[in-house]
Amino acid sequence: MEMEDVEPTVEMADETGEIVVKELAKEYLSKGAWQTIMYLYQDKDKKTGEFGEPKVSIRRYQKVQGVLKQRSKFNVSSKAQAEAIIGMLKKWYEF
Repeated sequence: MEMEDVEPTVEMADETGEIVVKELAKEYLSKGAWQTIMYLYQDKDKKTGEFGEPKVSIRRYQKVQGVLKQRSKFNVSSKAQAEAIIGMLKKWYEF
């Protein structure tokens, strides 16, 4: 039996159906049997009910019997961390 492809997402709802992680954008960095996807998302603050600052998650998926299985992830938790990563990548890739 062929499994239907399901579009991967970081968006999540709680038990009541309320969105607690909102996906803002998604970019495929690689496709194929192994896929790398970068997401821009926001978490909802349980106390205030407001969505926080945008965060980034880079996730690796493996296609197994037609279904994408998440194998690893790295979350960039702040703007400062993102800027440090960008700075180091620019430094390392200067030619």
